[in-house]
Amino acid sequence: QVLLVESGGGLVQPGGSLRLSCAASGSIFSFNTMGWYRQAPGKQRELVAALTSGGSTNYADSVKGRFTISRDNAKNAVYLQMNSLKPDDTAVYYCTALDYDLWGQGTQVTVSS
Repeated sequence: QVLLVESGGGLVQPGGSLRLSCAASGSIFSFNTMGWYRQAPGKQRELVAALTSGGSTNYADSVKGRFTISRDNAKNAVYLQMNSLKPDDTAVYYCTALDYDLWGQGTQVTVSS
């Protein structure tokens, strides 16, 4: 089974940027849809962004224009570039291979001054 490991989280000031990475232990070439979810304290896990192997993307309204999802099949990796971060973006961010219901352990993102 392929394992997903996120990295790149941390503490950032409002307006700052972070780039999350998701490294897969095996090939993601056959994974159609890769995505990022997040879960803030006391809230349900929500979709942040998804990307199909064909290049179609889907973003939560709250992150459109600020976040960009990408994937590198050669490196078995998925990325989430997050710009203009807001305190409401504070959450644990999870990488997922949606077609196979595979999830990483999550990485904490905290946006605070």
